[in-house]
Amino acid sequence: MQHNKIKDSVICVTGGAGFIGSYVVEELIPLQPKKIVIIDNFIRGTRENMKSFINNPIVEFYEADIRDSIKLEHCIAGSDYVFHMAALRINACAASPRDGFDVMLKSTFEVAELCRKHSVKKVIYSSSASVYGLAQHFPTPETDNPYNNQTFYGAAKMWGEQLFRSYKFMYGLDYVALRYFNAYGPRMDTDGKYTEVMIKWLDCIRDSRNPLIYGDGSTTMDFVYVKDIAKANIAALQADVTDEAFNIGNCEETSLKGLLDVLLKVNDSNLTPEYRDETSYNPVSKRLADISKAKEMLGFAPTVSLEEGMKELTDWYFSKVSAPAAS
Repeated sequence: MQHNKIKDSVICVTGGAGFIGSYVVEELIPLQPKKIVIIDNFIRGTRENMKSFINNPIVEFYEADIRDSIKLEHCIAGSDYVFHMAALRINACAASPRDGFDVMLKSTFEVAELCRKHSVKKVIYSSSASVYGLAQHFPTPETDNPYNNQTFYGAAKMWGEQLFRSYKFMYGLDYVALRYFNAYGPRMDTDGKYTEVMIKWLDCIRDSRNPLIYGDGSTTMDFVYVKDIAKANIAALQADVTDEAFNIGNCEETSLKGLLDVLLKVNDSNLTPEYRDETSYNPVSKRLADISKAKEMLGFAPTVSLEEGMKELTDWYFSKVSAPAAS
């Protein structure tokens, strides 16, 4: 049995009210940390995401932007471990590269500096499969180069990985970077490129309208359920591993058409898709993770199938859209 590093420790989670961050907090609580300090500005996160733990006496929540370096220092000072999960969406970085720079690069630099200054034992950094762009190999190992990435977001995530790597080399700051593939599940953002398509299809299923597929539906992704990602974060903290990046995926390649088939199946729907011309060029037409490194070094393996996960997503989304709006 591995030593529980989390017990009695103080853990800071940037973006802890967010989609993945809130599940990480839920995974931490049973491991008996002394305190969990969350900083989130609710640009993406919500109070609703935190409802299972916001009143827990060990949780200390600060509604603040990580660009506020004084608040950020207040949250990191005294912490044993930091999960750095706060980020802008990929499309928000494209819409405003300056905001992207301030949040994704400048604030990540502040996090690294503060972790060094306050002798944090380890940082778990949320990276992304975006660093690969269209990868060279499928399944994609961590050794694939990042030179095919064309997005500001992917560039910023890669810079974050390299920043923590340099801080390990210069100052001995331990870290692990996790490259998430296509994350999905309850609480997900409802307006990202891929998430949006799932949500639009769920709207179609609810309203008995034929769902639309742009292009031929052959674009593939590797969909990994949010609770599996949260478990990977805990494993990365607990494992005696540092200065490594790990792919976190489900190791299943699912086409858009295949994804729709699963959604229709879990909803007992016999709607048929209508195809439309591709509206935008997608430079990344294929994703498939090789997670053998995470299996070997972190003991991580995904446990939730796409069908189970899509059922959970459906239940969450339909209860959310049918619920009366909170006043």
